[in-house]
Amino acid sequence: MKNTHRILAVLIASGISVSALAAVTASVDRNNVASGETVRLLLQRDGSADSQPDLGPLKKDFDVLGSSSGSNIQIVNGHMSSQTQVNVLLAPKHDGKLQIPPLQWDGQQSAALELTVGGSGNTSQQGAKAASDSSHVFLTATLDQKQPYVQAAVVLTVRLYTDQPLIQASLDLPASSDVLVKPLGKDTQSNETRNGRNYQIVERKYLLFPQRSGKLSLEGPVLDAQVQDTGSNDPFGNDPFLGNIFKQMPLAGMMNATRPLRLHGKPIELNVLPRPASVTGANWLPAQKVTLEESWRPDGQAVHVGEPLTRHLHIAALGLTGAQLPDLSTLMSVPDGIKAYPDQSSAKDSPQGDTVLGSRDQDIALMATRPGHYELPAVRLNWWDTLHNTRREVMLPAHTLDILSAAAGTAGVTLTPPANTAASILPNVDAQASTLEQPSKKINVTLWQWFSIGLGLLWLGTMLAWWYSRKRVPQTSAGEIVADKKQDDVHAASAFKAFRQACRDDDPHAARKHLLAWAATAWPVQPPLGLNELARRLDDDDLAQSLRQLDRACYTGDAWQGQSLGGLLAAPPGLKISAGKKNALPELYH
Repeated sequence: MKNTHRILAVLIASGISVSALAAVTASVDRNNVASGETVRLLLQRDGSADSQPDLGPLKKDFDVLGSSSGSNIQIVNGHMSSQTQVNVLLAPKHDGKLQIPPLQWDGQQSAALELTVGGSGNTSQQGAKAASDSSHVFLTATLDQKQPYVQAAVVLTVRLYTDQPLIQASLDLPASSDVLVKPLGKDTQSNETRNGRNYQIVERKYLLFPQRSGKLSLEGPVLDAQVQDTGSNDPFGNDPFLGNIFKQMPLAGMMNATRPLRLHGKPIELNVLPRPASVTGANWLPAQKVTLEESWRPDGQAVHVGEPLTRHLHIAALGLTGAQLPDLSTLMSVPDGIKAYPDQSSAKDSPQGDTVLGSRDQDIALMATRPGHYELPAVRLNWWDTLHNTRREVMLPAHTLDILSAAAGTAGVTLTPPANTAASILPNVDAQASTLEQPSKKINVTLWQWFSIGLGLLWLGTMLAWWYSRKRVPQTSAGEIVADKKQDDVHAASAFKAFRQACRDDDPHAARKHLLAWAATAWPVQPPLGLNELARRLDDDDLAQSLRQLDRACYTGDAWQGQSLGGLLAAPPGLKISAGKKNALPELYH
């Protein structure tokens, strides 16, 4: 008992607060701390223990940065006693008078303790010094608006003020399920004098996107750092940073002892407005500005049936990210006779002043299945102007397409043609040729007519000679058929192997060439002239779609991934070999 009283007297003299004598005792290394300062809590109990105390109640007002445990055994006058200790490092979450609640440990409870954070208590010299240093480091957080629309961008500006070195510092904004947080731009640094102190300021900006309407509360920014021990001298004079405060400074740590610093900014409060009732449709775009643009490839050149025409769409929104912008292919509709093949879109974000500029680009290949006159409807997109609180619309005008037959070599397509469409399609006539007399034109037409008749008779004579020669050709033997078939199989296998390699190399032109070469061996009498005809003969929907993608890549020059088509055509389609008939001829391709 005398030893116990002696220990208590020493603890009280040294300024350490201790709970009432019990099986579990709690004490802190100081009763007054500055904002962001840490405090050490010592929990101690008699005897040995394998369990740990329940630190859950501390998390209401404190961050538990770490803990360690140990035991102490003493033998006095032949009597052995043991104690178990747990050291806990705590960071207060806010200023004011905080309570360290009673803590449970093996069914026993410690007494509550009181701690003053950021106050001006004078219970000890160390506490008074901590209070006087409470403004060495602090955080501020400001919003550009407190009543944003749901999913609209809010700019949060966080400023860190410090007049002392910060070692291994990091600044973070806690995540929230109600608010999407995105960093904006790079940190900036400046200096400012306040109350006679020279502060260095680090400014960081965030974009907040509230995901639901109503009142939202977001945890404030958190600073974690190491600072020099307040009991030691500053070896660096008046220079508080020695460079960028967000980089490690090993010399500072070596020359002085350091202690952890955790500082919490005030919570961020938002009153989020819902989507206006007047806004309808699937797309909700609250932004400062929205633009919609297009371009065409080829532009003004002749394109006929079966050839692709690529429409490139670009949308940009100030105050939204690219991920928030809609799929542009869903905004566009096409008439019957035109097929649309949208490619994968790409989104991008770029800092723009105090906000972000989000954009999305997409290529859509259009292909006509028959000639004719078509009209592409206008593309319209509604958005909400957050600067003027009004509904707006961006639009691409309607386009007309005049597509001529694929058989006419000079047939083409004209986008939004002028009024004299026929004149724009006809070839230019040389001015000198236009002065030729009318009788000369009649003579030329007559010569061409006789020339055409002669060609027709020549073709008819050729067909009759071929038919007569076929009747006189002797029947080929079975051995010759097998030899020819084996030779064809060699060519087919070589072409298909080259096709598979082109798929692995993502080379669309080589893949198309070798696949058609293989098809020519499968259908030697009437080989398919293109991939679309090959797709119809193979009669497989998935394969037909992959072949159309290959064909489009060859015409548009876009990147092509051959893995999908190579997987579908792992072996030549339609090749069947009868089991148990080694001498039988393989079945023909169908």
